[in-house]
Amino acid sequence: MTKVNIKPLADRVIIESAKAEQKTAGGIIIPDTAKEKPQRGTVVAVGPGKKDEPMTLKEGDVVLYGKYAGSEISIEGKDYLIMRESDVVAVV
Repeated sequence: MTKVNIKPLADRVIIESAKAEQKTAGGIIIPDTAKEKPQRGTVVAVGPGKKDEPMTLKEGDVVLYGKYAGSEISIEGKDYLIMRESDVVAVV
């Protein structure tokens, strides 16, 4: 997990996506054009939450999220996702 110098607001989290699979279980190499967008990642920064809704996620949590959840951002040359805590569907 990497540390970022940015603090999300309200109920937002910044997630570092897991790498896409390079091979299938049978050993077939997947080309870049056919790779699925990962739906798993690690929380690297957490906002303070809303006044009446405290945050349940914390830095270091490995989470699952929707395929099209969040917005892609680039911080110091590295790509991350920023999304609301409610877009996260599970903690692994």
